[in-house]
Amino acid sequence: MRIKGYFILGILLYPCASATPATIERGRAVFDPTDREEKVPELFRLDKASYEYEIEILRETPRFRVSAVRFPSPITTPDPENNVIHAEYFEPVGEAGGGVHESRAAVVVLHILGADFALSRYMAARLAERGVAALFVKLPYYGERRPRGMNSRFLSVDVDRSVRSMRQGICDVRRAAGWLANRPGNDPHKIGVAGISLGGIVGSVAVAVDPAIRQGVFVLAGGDLAEILWNMPDSRHYKRLWVAAGRDKADLAKLTEPFDPLTYAGGLVGKRVMMIAGNVDEVIPPRSARALWNAAGRPPIRWLDCGHYSAAGFLLPVIRMTVDFFAESKPVEARFETKAKPRAEAEDKNETIPRTEPPAEADGERKRYGKPSFAEPKLRSKRRDT
Repeated sequence: MRIKGYFILGILLYPCASATPATIERGRAVFDPTDREEKVPELFRLDKASYEYEIEILRETPRFRVSAVRFPSPITTPDPENNVIHAEYFEPVGEAGGGVHESRAAVVVLHILGADFALSRYMAARLAERGVAALFVKLPYYGERRPRGMNSRFLSVDVDRSVRSMRQGICDVRRAAGWLANRPGNDPHKIGVAGISLGGIVGSVAVAVDPAIRQGVFVLAGGDLAEILWNMPDSRHYKRLWVAAGRDKADLAKLTEPFDPLTYAGGLVGKRVMMIAGNVDEVIPPRSARALWNAAGRPPIRWLDCGHYSAAGFLLPVIRMTVDFFAESKPVEARFETKAKPRAEAEDKNETIPRTEPPAEADGERKRYGKPSFAEPKLRSKRRDT
């Protein structure tokens, strides 16, 4: 779930940014669940809670302000550093921020497994420039949340910690979304989550289970975690250790099912969702993306002509599509479903479901499919996965 490749340095810098004297705002926030909290799966259910937070202004541009944000995780682990959520708030100001009482969309932005924070910051900055508040959240054991001397991150050979991290990450997104919903100028009916790869997987579960999060964009993400983890290139070492311990893929499926996007995808039905997938993705196979798409009620989906790593050549249009999606968001009355709506039912009601489906996969064969649903020749990746 790591994207290889580098952005041009210039586009990662905040335009016209200027440092400001350190100003720390301290206050108390309340996570107040909706009356549908009892429908949230027990693993991710949160009680009403009051907690302290800190905001430290880092820099300002003519269109947005960036602040470091810290508040406690709703899940306590044996590692004190990991029990504090570290985030960066990109708040629209000036022309982008509109009036004081402007009601705007607000998005939790999640990073990839490889911890390329610059990518998430760039997405958050572009959202803020379009008037969408963005909170870039660092997942468990990333950045300041990793104890000194610890090398491993979210997923590791420590199975218990990896499972706990997945649960904590989803609960952290829920609390972060609640914090975001209560900030001045943000519309609590326009809260969303955007994530790429690992961030897309965590984000899809958070959007599915949280009644108050009503929209999401999931890039290079999919369902059937056991299949993904069993075959992904970066997991070979973990797979050998797993097999050496006498366990097989069925055991992995039992372990991952409580955190699998497919388990909760019915909660995405009726919410405003978009998926972006690679049609030759070697990490999140097209069949995994398609499985999540089907279970989520077949929301709009765009297929890129690339693999997981070669998706780096498409990041600019992907971010632009994501920003456009949230910048044009409208309040939606979310439904809390347990099952995905069958395609036949949607067609009977003459509902329009924008989508571009890849052809059925050849038996065990990886092949290059047709053109993606949007294509920008100048940004096409030159690499071809074989």
